[in-house]
Amino acid sequence: MKGAIRLFRSAPISAKIGLLIIFVYASVAIFAPWIAPYSETSIVGSSYELWSDEFIFGTDNIGRDMLSRLIFGARNTIGIAFTTVVLAFLIGGIVGMLVAILGGWYDLLIGRLVDILMAVPSLIFALLLLTIFGTSIPSLIVIIAVLDSTRVFRIARSAAMNVVVMDFVEVAQLRGERMWWVIRKEVLPNIMAPLLAEFGLRFCFVFLFIAALSFLGLGIQPPTADWGSMVRENATLINYNDITPLLPAAAIAGLTIAVNFVVDWMLHLSSGLRGD
Repeated sequence: MKGAIRLFRSAPISAKIGLLIIFVYASVAIFAPWIAPYSETSIVGSSYELWSDEFIFGTDNIGRDMLSRLIFGARNTIGIAFTTVVLAFLIGGIVGMLVAILGGWYDLLIGRLVDILMAVPSLIFALLLLTIFGTSIPSLIVIIAVLDSTRVFRIARSAAMNVVVMDFVEVAQLRGERMWWVIRKEVLPNIMAPLLAEFGLRFCFVFLFIAALSFLGLGIQPPTADWGSMVRENATLINYNDITPLLPAAAIAGLTIAVNFVVDWMLHLSSGLRGD
């Protein structure tokens, strides 16, 4: 605990601001049912009511409280994006490190398959697959994770290729260590820096990607609160000089900036090779 406090105190001001913002977002997402004044689906007033003491940010197109929808949207949007990125890293990271160690036909075959998947624009590919398999949350998570794992694969493979040729990895292999031990003890710790940076970037990309899909109507489906769909549902208010539709957009932008601040700091902390 003391080490964590000391590490936080030594962080640059940008990282401290980023951590504080992420903490606020995470707290709101975790405690959404207790923080929100209403449930995410309750119709509590008339359509497009103005900001007031009863409805701090007014109501949406069918009379649901905007503040409550924003709070529950944090839980849904952030939770789904985080789960998707973790799954993408499990798939892409493990396969990338395995290919770097095995090489040969494994590298050639999987590399060409990844090139084929990356040749199709992600948004078009995702729209096609979601149309075929449906827009349920499990389908959304798996489809985006598989598509995004191709980027993770390229980063993990490229970084691991520079590590597997080093002496301490060759020594571990010569003394008979198993492949998973080599990956866990020798390769993974030494490619953690670029993977951490990529995790933050991938989270921001997936976060925005899910919001874009929801805005187009193929992401998180109503009545589940989601920041992307909230922009679409209330976009007409812009014509009346009402900034309410910009609130979920600002929430998306705030978290994206905060994550990038923290990723820059973690990349600095994690740089450098470490051998056993």
